[in-house]
Amino acid sequence: MSTFVLVPGFWLGAWAWDDVARPLREAGHTVHAVTLTGMAERSAEAGPEVGLETHIADLTGLLTREDLWDVVLVAHSGGSTPVTGVADRMPERIRRVVYVDSGPVPHGTALGDLWEADHRARVMATLVDGWRHPMPSWEELVASGAGVDGLDDAALTDIRGRATDQPVRSFTEPLRLTGAGAALPKALVSCSFPLEQVRAMIASGHPYFSQLGGPEWELRELATGHWPMFSRPAETAAVLAELAAVDRPDGSTGSVAR
Repeated sequence: MSTFVLVPGFWLGAWAWDDVARPLREAGHTVHAVTLTGMAERSAEAGPEVGLETHIADLTGLLTREDLWDVVLVAHSGGSTPVTGVADRMPERIRRVVYVDSGPVPHGTALGDLWEADHRARVMATLVDGWRHPMPSWEELVASGAGVDGLDDAALTDIRGRATDQPVRSFTEPLRLTGAGAALPKALVSCSFPLEQVRAMIASGHPYFSQLGGPEWELRELATGHWPMFSRPAETAAVLAELAAVDRPDGSTGSVAR
């Protein structure tokens, strides 16, 4: 059995993983779904000072406090940046990093740096109180690539009703890496792109995908929109469990022993 730490993307809290965590727990796995500082039930902790380093500290604190080892660390969407950060700082505790419709951010780069200039300008122009990024309309999200395949109107209404404004520093603060987690086993669960397209972009040296071609990477496809924990939760749980059981590239299983 495996230990999962599930980190949600922008505007979401631990609640977003409920329907994924349930079958994993029923199968005997240990699951820690995370609400980052300032989000969901922790919204009272939000403020202009909350940023990427705050969210990395949330995760390092969880691993230390709960004495977690051999962790399958899962990031959805914007959760990729703090997950990459904690994997770099505590690689000895990590079995595998799984990016769900997301990917690692390079050293010295903020997540917002990877956005198209016009998209970034729109986001910065719509900040509330200078630091809160409200969830855009579904039409805007779809236009930016965050498809909603598999979600009906009721689901879209529920997600929006529970969404929390995202602190601006979570995507403007650069990620600082030492390289300690570079060789960790990793996986992509691609929902927005078929794997054939992902492999073509890896081969072409696309800046978002080129590093996914290394031997430490496993690639999986889960055909749905950008929100698989809502549109295909059982299948999301199944692919995470499958990836947790894959041997490391060196033939071993698990993280470094204590």
